[in-house]
Amino acid sequence: MWQSLKSSSYLVDVRATFIIAGLGFLFSILVGVGVAVLLYFSPWLKKMVTPLLLFSQNIPIIVLAPLLVIWFGFGVTAKLFVVVLVCFFPITISLLDAFEQVNHNLLRYMEMSGATKWEKFRYLVFPSAIPVLFSSCKLSATYSVMGAVVAEWLGTEHGIGMVMTQSASSFRTDRVFVAILTIVCLSACFYICIRVLENWWKHKRKWI
Repeated sequence: MWQSLKSSSYLVDVRATFIIAGLGFLFSILVGVGVAVLLYFSPWLKKMVTPLLLFSQNIPIIVLAPLLVIWFGFGVTAKLFVVVLVCFFPITISLLDAFEQVNHNLLRYMEMSGATKWEKFRYLVFPSAIPVLFSSCKLSATYSVMGAVVAEWLGTEHGIGMVMTQSASSFRTDRVFVAILTIVCLSACFYICIRVLENWWKHKRKWI
């Protein structure tokens, strides 16, 4: 079992999954925050898009696999799409709830001061939602590695998902357990990185 961890080819697989998960997670943050901000400034669009967001989370990835291969091929784009589809939803929904739970007394005070909606969002609404953003990012970070592994089941040359598929088909349970352990460790690393960034932000905020 431990020989698998020392294998240079396995390290290549781990690196491939790490890159897909990391890039997909970063894109998920951009998409999740972007969609939340857009829906905040457009209530009518929010009513139309929110059911679609819920619907997107109920589509099995395996069902989408043939379409993703047709649309994007077997390259990186299809894998990133899967990771973003898995990870962006918690960020978007959490931020939308946080935007609505801002202190209404402060909002009224800013309205009385003549602040525009953008100014209220920039100086009050979004800063108040940053703790929720970190929490949702920690949740999505744990999803990103598993999303990358599932994406690799679509077809890839390197990755933990490929290792799991080949090991399961050849009844190499030791390599399957190594792959599972690696997924857990990578997810923990992503979580810890977000936690460290959150602690840095809290520490910096105290001195502002």
